[in-house]
Amino acid sequence: MHKRSQESHTLISFNPEIEAAARQRGGEARRKKMAEIAMAEGDNRVLQDYALSQASSITSSIVNPAVEANNFELSPTLISFVEQEQFGGHPSEKPNAHLCKFLAKCDTIKPNGVSSDAIRLRLFSFSLRDIASDWLQNEESNSFTTWEMFFKAFLSKYFPPGKTAKLRTEITSFIQGDGESLYEAWERFKDL
Repeated sequence: MHKRSQESHTLISFNPEIEAAARQRGGEARRKKMAEIAMAEGDNRVLQDYALSQASSITSSIVNPAVEANNFELSPTLISFVEQEQFGGHPSEKPNAHLCKFLAKCDTIKPNGVSSDAIRLRLFSFSLRDIASDWLQNEESNSFTTWEMFFKAFLSKYFPPGKTAKLRTEITSFIQGDGESLYEAWERFKDL
């Protein structure tokens, strides 16, 4: 059995200014905490954040041309207008028809100091969905700087030479179907 007098305790020396000592210790603790915060501000991510990509590392494949107009912005109405007919990249869809409709919509506006390329390149991503949108996101960053470059890449992806050859063959070997009126045959031919 231990008696109190036998235990070895380290005693704190008597300090007549106990309040001043408490303030000093509190100040040291605050300074230490502030130093820890300052060090953490340089990189205040939690472990999970290291597995996620950073916003600064996400870049677009389209480089938007500079705009000379001071107050240029795409109106939400125009964006909604473009989004009404989106291209998904499926084989049954017609990329040429999509481009024609898209260009017609873009030509409804012409702000001063804003090139057609700037409008088209800013709006086109809103006209895509599904695999076509994925294609655009997966293209190398900053690879499209002009509408012409983008236009060619889009058509080479969704209207490849094999599809062109197939349509050319269908046009050259076109015949009017049995029981099909001349008008119906003409409309089918124009569709090709």
